[in-house]
Parts: sequence; structure tokens; C-alpha cells
Amino acid sequence: MKAIKEKVFIDWLLIILGIFSASFGLKGFLLSSHFIDGGVTGISMLLADITNIPIAILLFVINVPFLFLGYRRMGSMFALKSTIAIAGLSITLALIHFPDVTSDKLLTAVFGGFFIGVGIGFAIRGGAVLDGTEIAALLLSKKTQLLKVSDIVLILNVVIFGAAAFLLGMESALYSILTYVSASKMIDFILNGIEQYIGLTVVSAKSDVIRKVVTMQLGRGVTIYQGKSGYGKDGHINDPRDIIFTVLTRLEVPALKEKILKLDPAAFIIQQSIDDTTGGLLKRKGIH
Repeated sequence: MKAIKEKVFIDWLLIILGIFSASFGLKGFLLSSHFIDGGVTGISMLLADITNIPIAILLFVINVPFLFLGYRRMGSMFALKSTIAIAGLSITLALIHFPDVTSDKLLTAVFGGFFIGVGIGFAIRGGAVLDGTEIAALLLSKKTQLLKVSDIVLILNVVIFGAAAFLLGMESALYSILTYVSASKMIDFILNGIEQYIGLTVVSAKSDVIRKVVTMQLGRGVTIYQGKSGYGKDGHINDPRDIIFTVLTRLEVPALKEKILKLDPAAFIIQQSIDDTTGGLLKRKGIH
């Protein structure tokens, strides 16, 4: 029960911090310079600039259909958190004054995107969104099966920045793209952290020796799969093999691959990026 209460507290703390960070990025940097971000936030900023409708109203109204989709597809708790988060962002933008930090266009674009990205990343960590674009992209990707979520978001943002170039001018559009890149990098950093994890799968006839290197020298946990080889260069068919899978940081990958290939030059190594991990032995054990 205590753990659940702590989780709820941390989630809402992250959402609140995300609201204030995104608000600071918008009002402290971008709005006065007429730069925009991507997604629903970018659409709201663009419409606010050409219609004089307050962005606080547009931001919430345009997100309503996406919140409804989120409720139907991702559950009531996600929809509730996201509705409160987006409403909180709109209220903060409407009621709280943030001073213009700088008039330098490059600093405005970079740091405006920085604070927006931090805000969106914190909100996602808390189980909510501040922008409904990802909800729509996720649902569309499931229906089309031809485009990934990132592809759909990219297509939408190309349209948004194309409209910005036409309505706000090419210079504002280019700085807006820089804002979007900065925000995207910060979202990735908040969600994935500085230690990007890599999954390594090793198929080798010397799997037991390799397992000992991973566990004893690197202090990492491993999972062993039972497999059989197909027809390889050595001519063996259905030869039983232990397949090793481990997760480590990208900085540890080159050293481990070098050790593996020294032990078995014929080892088959598969490397893949890991977006997120829960549980397991991710932190190094003490090695004596």
C-alpha cells in the first residue's frame, strides 16, 4: 500500500513539474518570438499567432479529440491524468506570468525546446501526455501497419512546419524546426536516460565460457535460451546450442564483443537498442 501511494505521489509530482517546465518553455521563450513546436502544441501556437485566440484555449480544445481516443484505447486513468495535465498546462499559460528570458533567436529556439521536451518527458514518466499527437500516431500506426509512430509524427510535423514557413516566414519555420529537434532530444533523454541500454544476443558453441565472462567479469545478468543451430558453415544440423541474452550499457558493448570474439571468432552476435527496462539485473554487481 505504501509503495502504491509513493508511486501515485511521484507520478503527480512529475506531471506538475512537467506542466511548469513546458509552460516556461512556451511563455519564457517561444511565444514572444513567434516560434512553434511540433504536434498539437505547434498547431495551437500557429493558430494563436494568426487568429489571436489565446493559446491556453486552443491547446485544450484541440487536444480534446485525442483525449477521447486515449480514453477509449488506453483506459480511464491515462485519460484522466492526461486531461488534468493538459488542463493544468492551459491554466498555467493563462494565469501565470513568465518573463522573456532572452531575445537571442538561437537561444530561444534551443532552450524553448529544451524546457518543453523536459516537460513532456516528465509528464510521460508520470503516465500522462501534454500533447495528443502521440496518441493519434499510435492508433494510426496500428491501423495502417505500414507506418511506425515516429513516421506518422514526422509526417504531421512536416505539414505543420510547412504551414509555419508559409504563414510565419521561412526564418521562423527553420528556428521552429530547431525547437522541435531540441524538444525531441530532451524527451528521449528523460525517457531513456543517459545510460542507453543495449540488448546483446550471442549464439556460440562456447556459450558457457561467454556466460562466465558476462556474469563474473562484467557483473551483468544473463538469460539462457535453449536452441538448435541450422545448417551453418560447419555443416552441423540441429546441433544444440545455448543462446545467451544480456542487457548492458552502450559503453560496455565494444569491450564485451571483443572478449566474445577472442573466445569464439565464429560467434554470432546480435545487437539491438532497448527503449525501456523494468526489473532484472541492470545495475552492475560488485566484482571481487
